[in-house]
Amino acid sequence: MEKPFTPITIGIAGGTASGKTTFARELVSRLKTDRIIYISHDSYYKDLKDLPFEERIQQNFVHPDALETDLMIAHILKLKNGESVDIPVYSFKNYIRLPEVRHVSPQPVIIVEGMLIFAIAELREILDVKIYVDTDTDIRFMRRLKRDIEERGRTVDSVYEQYLREVRPMHEAFIEPSKRYADIIIPRGGRNKIALDLVTARIRSYLN
Repeated sequence: MEKPFTPITIGIAGGTASGKTTFARELVSRLKTDRIIYISHDSYYKDLKDLPFEERIQQNFVHPDALETDLMIAHILKLKNGESVDIPVYSFKNYIRLPEVRHVSPQPVIIVEGMLIFAIAELREILDVKIYVDTDTDIRFMRRLKRDIEERGRTVDSVYEQYLREVRPMHEAFIEPSKRYADIIIPRGGRNKIALDLVTARIRSYLN
């Protein structure tokens, strides 16, 4: 049976707290359509339920090995082939996958968001459009500090220590170098109105 559409995949990457999630969600909000799928790489963190909690918090969550990217790639390919998938739901307070899943049906536009999605060749190659959200380091750190304290129950010391131990080195090793693969680089974070206008118009044109 011939598929009614050929899906386009749009990757949105950037450093921690750069505004990439804000940019992706703003696109979905502006377009006001159910013909878009939004998938976060964060949903595919490996389940650490077999480790004691003290060991879970010591894992490096900013390294590509922390994520089950093969599963994400398989899901994107299935969606592009017209098949439905069940996306994991992850708890950032306990570092485990929850029993429930998010059932997603194929749609013409697939938005894929995550820090490391351009750093992994196999994932990068199945993205039709690659957008990198670029934000100053100090702003990203302050945003991450606020988010992890308010949303993930972290302490100031734990966020700061993780940033120095993992986040900054991994950004320099994997995320910043992956910017060269972007088709579009968006400065000043996820609320860049001109960039949002341009990308929204391009997606709307594709949907029409």
